[in-house]
Amino acid sequence: MAAENDRAMEPRGPVAVILSAGESRRFGGRPKALLPVGRETAIARIARIAQRAGASRVIAVLGPLRKEIERALDGHSVDIEENAAWPEGRTGSVQLGLRAAGDATPVLVWPVDHPFVAEPTVDRLFAAASRDALATWVVPSFRGGGGHPVLLQRAAIRRVLELPSSAPLRSLIPVLGPQVLRVPVEDPGVLENVDSFDAYWSALEAWKRRGGEIDGP
Repeated sequence: MAAENDRAMEPRGPVAVILSAGESRRFGGRPKALLPVGRETAIARIARIAQRAGASRVIAVLGPLRKEIERALDGHSVDIEENAAWPEGRTGSVQLGLRAAGDATPVLVWPVDHPFVAEPTVDRLFAAASRDALATWVVPSFRGGGGHPVLLQRAAIRRVLELPSSAPLRSLIPVLGPQVLRVPVEDPGVLENVDSFDAYWSALEAWKRRGGEIDGP
């Protein structure tokens, strides 16, 4: 009965899933989630923005660096899910996060290596999804390039859960066709993939030039 009551009390949405299950090999094992972005770590900033945009729950999917990241999240309202099969690919982490989200919709899926996304961008994704009943996959687009985070509705979530864990999420975009909504944003952060120290420093400097340092808590 307690478990049923717990499920009944689960938020119906929206929920944010932060993907941070890699080993950060290019960073010498230092978690990308803990890279400084202004006065916050990358993962703390993502969690804060997601919550301010309306996420009633934030789930972080972690892997081999769980202990370090979890310690840094102490005091933050973030639920932890561990992906023991993280080497199989990011899609497995997405699926784990979506299952943890239960029936909640929509779900904002946000890789931790895109920490420079502006808060208004996330607001725009939620607003666009609420206006378009046919959109099941909402993608921010900067100058024609699709980026992250993405917002998934129930139909897209079902498709993602059916994928092999090694298949890339983008393989579903042609399948969903008109159900994919691209939302133009004036935010280079949606394309800034922090996959190396050089990429991080470059994105950090660009974010500072955009006035990013004043958007913290």
